[in-house]
Amino acid sequence: MQKLDGRGLVSTDWLAAHLYDRDLRVFDVTMHLIPATPGPFLVESGRAGHEAGHVPGAAFLDLANDLSDQHSSLKFTRPTVDALARAFAAAGVGSDTLVVTYSTTTPMWATRVWWMLKACGFDNAAVLDGGLAKWKAEGRPVEAGTRAYPPAEFTPTPKAGAWADKAEVLAAIDDDRLCIVNALPASIHRGDDATSWGRKGHITGSRNIPFETLLNADGTYRSDTELRALFESVGAFGKERAICYCGGGISATMDALALVRLGHPSVGVYDGSMAEWARDPALPMEQD
Repeated sequence: MQKLDGRGLVSTDWLAAHLYDRDLRVFDVTMHLIPATPGPFLVESGRAGHEAGHVPGAAFLDLANDLSDQHSSLKFTRPTVDALARAFAAAGVGSDTLVVTYSTTTPMWATRVWWMLKACGFDNAAVLDGGLAKWKAEGRPVEAGTRAYPPAEFTPTPKAGAWADKAEVLAAIDDDRLCIVNALPASIHRGDDATSWGRKGHITGSRNIPFETLLNADGTYRSDTELRALFESVGAFGKERAICYCGGGISATMDALALVRLGHPSVGVYDGSMAEWARDPALPMEQD
């Protein structure tokens, strides 16, 4: 079985060359966020788009329904490790496979599933850099319909520190060894955007690296040199640990992938993010 390098990305050229490898599992994990009032968003599955056209051989993984805790009051809350392992196994992910995730829109859906795998101790996974848009722009083949991989055995070995909770984030505000990174757009971070999770602004002391700023015009990640400059500008590489957050723990994984790619020693994602933080008036927020 081929091993990926653990840095989180594979190119369209790489996928084209390995598309028919027996141990490869390719998953379209697209979701759509629809602005709503009250909101900020409604969630819509990308399954219909997948069935209309996807990378040949790819299956669809429903992040909102199959890989989220259906009993949580927060959208996209990660399920228990055992429940997640069962879902991945049912989808065909096993110890003898390698996984590539992609989205038809923003890569944050693909990075979220990549992060969930990584947090389970599964490192042989990557995100298709540029997603389906780049694949199609290059004239590569797509197919319609549905596909499914045979079930596999998935044994998780949870990675310590991959997830952060609100208690750790609260403690991090006054801890000079930690950096809290907000992946939301700058206007939401500042507090002057119409979108909010009940309170405007950001977690006190957090720094802003909007997820959109990580990407080139074609949807691929920027060079390592450019990415490092972004994170060094907020002091992330001068800290022992970086905790990434956003609205619901999704786009935060784009920042987390970049930090892992750059070799940061300790990266965590605050799963509850603003959806949890903003609803508790005792938790501190500020506006720029």
